[in-house]
Amino acid sequence: MKKKMTALLIEDNQAIANQIVSFLEGHGWTVDFSSTGKLGVDLALKHKFDVIILDLNLPDIDGLTVCNEIKQSATANPPILMLTARDSFEDKHKGFNQGADDYLTKPFDLRELVLRCDALSRRANLHEDHIVTHGHLSVDSRAHQALWKGNSVKLTKVGFAIVKKLADAYPYPVSRSDIIEHVWQDEPPESNALKSHIYTLRKSFEQVGMDNVLCTISNIGYQLQGLDD
Repeated sequence: MKKKMTALLIEDNQAIANQIVSFLEGHGWTVDFSSTGKLGVDLALKHKFDVIILDLNLPDIDGLTVCNEIKQSATANPPILMLTARDSFEDKHKGFNQGADDYLTKPFDLRELVLRCDALSRRANLHEDHIVTHGHLSVDSRAHQALWKGNSVKLTKVGFAIVKKLADAYPYPVSRSDIIEHVWQDEPPESNALKSHIYTLRKSFEQVGMDNVLCTISNIGYQLQGLDD
């Protein structure tokens, strides 16, 4: 059964919003709606959407600011399609710099809007095959990168391998032997190597506010905790 796609529309023009919601729902999408930037940001951070459709001109917060806040704080990094009457290169340049994934200039054909939403959602879903997300932590095996609340965690190659193993097992602990086998395979390290890497990893976590997340489980190994807090 085909997955039902979800979109968040942030648009203050009620007539335009009604047209977009009706058209997308007619093509099988489920659409949430906000007429203000503040509510839009709140919805984007609390729920996961396949696409966010964002008007550049909003009554309370500028669309560029909304885009930036979502990209910096949302754990799932949703693709954002920006709607605007401004079609100059400079305006589009600003939008892409704030994290917009695509641009559509008003007035537009609703059929093109659906095509662009479909394309953005497919691209994001392909990307997410390489991403493990738990609460505020996102681990990207393709980019060898971990993000906490949108902030990059400074990791060594070994540090990333440990984080990936723990994230895959979350919320369960991983034994020391399993971590050592995963990271070093047939070349086990000296006895204190894992302990040293765990210490370095905790320091990297603390730099982005991940305090008390990497826990030692007595007689077992290590575990990630509190990722959803």
